[in-house]
Amino acid sequence: MKKEQLETTIFWLKRFFAVTTIVVWLIVLIGFLKNPAPFSQLVPYCMGSTMLIFGVLTSIYKGLEYWEEQIQNKK
Repeated sequence: MKKEQLETTIFWLKRFFAVTTIVVWLIVLIGFLKNPAPFSQLVPYCMGSTMLIFGVLTSIYKGLEYWEEQIQNKK
């Protein structure tokens, strides 16, 4: 692939993973809201899942940025 194509692919992969992560996060939150337990008991699970979901997104995003940097540094 050409350098420009790879950069465009990385650009759209970043957007795709960000949107996918937000959709998954919303689905998880809706699942917590449907639970009959009081929300105060679900807060640790809600916080933990949020941290995990966005931690995975951060890892993917940083990996894509690293890949993008490697492509830009090639001559």
